[in-house]
Amino acid sequence: MFQTWDRRPGVLGALRDLLRVGGEERVALDHLDLVIHPGERVGLIGPNGAGKSTTIKLLCGILRPTAGTLHVAGRVPWRERRQHVRHLGVVFGQRSQLWWDLAVTEAFELLLAIFEVDPAVGRQRLEMLDDLLDIGPLLRQPVRELSLGQRMRCELAAALLHAPPLLLLDEPTIGLDVDVKLRIREFLVGLGGQMGTTVLLTTHDLADVEAVCERVVLLDRGRVLFDGPTADLKARLGGRRRLTVDLASGLPPSEQHRLTQGLVAEWGPEGRRCVVPLTPGRSGAPLIATVLDRAAAAGLTIADLSISEPDIDTLVARFYRGGTSLTEGPSVSEEPSVSEEPSR
Repeated sequence: MFQTWDRRPGVLGALRDLLRVGGEERVALDHLDLVIHPGERVGLIGPNGAGKSTTIKLLCGILRPTAGTLHVAGRVPWRERRQHVRHLGVVFGQRSQLWWDLAVTEAFELLLAIFEVDPAVGRQRLEMLDDLLDIGPLLRQPVRELSLGQRMRCELAAALLHAPPLLLLDEPTIGLDVDVKLRIREFLVGLGGQMGTTVLLTTHDLADVEAVCERVVLLDRGRVLFDGPTADLKARLGGRRRLTVDLASGLPPSEQHRLTQGLVAEWGPEGRRCVVPLTPGRSGAPLIATVLDRAAAAGLTIADLSISEPDIDTLVARFYRGGTSLTEGPSVSEEPSVSEEPSR
């Protein structure tokens, strides 16, 4: 819960605002009930204003809730800040924990001293992070000279130097090019095996969630709309794999049935492309075999054949436009309450 005021323009408006009492109360998180288990990689997604960054700040101890309870590995973050941050790694995509005028290695040494990490242990950990993130060539460079992608790799290393059991990431790939994003995604996927780290990722880039997270939490106006496996969210949103068949030459409508008889199919305007939805949970191999046999029998030449997965960006966008509902399909726990209790 927080208060906000609409600012009136001009000097007179500013003077009136000085005398104004109270404001409009708004709920940032509404009965959020979230439990994260050790070693999980969880994606927290939703539109602007959904409560993603507020959740991260609560978990860091920067904010405290006006109601409800919050525990991270048995600690209350805002009451036990010093002890809590020793077990926490945080990366904000638009903030830096590195010192701009220092070389990267000097910034790392400062962080190791702050967290009281043994120098020998710190060197071993840095070597491991170098293997994973390829930051060795960057260590002697001043932070201010790094590109955005280079700095984000160093930010991830800095957040993990003290081997925290929980890593919180708020838009860590914002503004990065595709190559750096892929490298960071691979690093995060391997993080659990290398260090046993629990990861909570908030992002607008849903490709990050698909690549990194086994579980996704969908927020809207501070409420949990969905909490479950990423594949289940796709199923709830109506996502279905599709078989796309491209023919070497166009097929008249009168002859299209020879290829797709008994199938639900969509044909392109020139009869060169046919799209057939696949039944959820079933292999596409029998359908492919059927299409190939029919094409051969009809003397048709197939130029290309592929199976595509629905991308989660499109599915979630369709949900927010009101084109689908999360109340359909298999049941997934989404009952909100006033507590938020990640176990790590």
